[in-house]
Amino acid sequence: MTTHADPASASAPDTPAEASPAATVDDRHISPWTTRQKIGRVLWWFVQATVWRWSWHSSYGYRRWVLRRFGATVDPAARIRPSVRIECPWNITLGANSVVGDFANLYALGRITIGDRVTVSQHVHLCAGTHDYTKPDFPLIKPPITIENDAWIAADAFVGPGVKIGKGAILGARGCAFKDMDSWSIYGGNPAKRLASRPASPAPEEDSDHV
Repeated sequence: MTTHADPASASAPDTPAEASPAATVDDRHISPWTTRQKIGRVLWWFVQATVWRWSWHSSYGYRRWVLRRFGATVDPAARIRPSVRIECPWNITLGANSVVGDFANLYALGRITIGDRVTVSQHVHLCAGTHDYTKPDFPLIKPPITIENDAWIAADAFVGPGVKIGKGAILGARGCAFKDMDSWSIYGGNPAKRLASRPASPAPEEDSDHV
């Protein structure tokens, strides 16, 4: 006589073992900004969205004055357009006869130091902030960006956190620099690679206003 197994008594598939408790992770959000910095960012957001953005195209002296009120170090001969977007202006240093072109983004969570006679062209993104991907909560880190004298960051280019652009170096249009660039060298591409050398030249007495 053939017997049939009772479905109820059939062996059920193995159930996964109860997961061992994972290491406790503090998931509370802790802001990386002090109260003073938070207040400063809110005030700057308002100023940048109004009187900064509405300023006349050639009112460079006025915009230098505004930046200094927020702790930036700006040379009297520096020029910056009203459409430039800046985060944390107190982390900005801008040297003599340097120009920051229209719609550039100076994301200065960390320090951004721009030397003398530097051209930062339109729509350039200088990103001095990122997250530590080696940690589960991706904490904010703020590696600085340094652009030395006589360099040129061409239109739509990106300079990543912690990058140093050497003296007289050129990053071509839409290039993306994630590593340091040698002095008096021309770079291009994504990621940027060295393409050619550039002859060193003495600083001109007068720089044009073109970006």
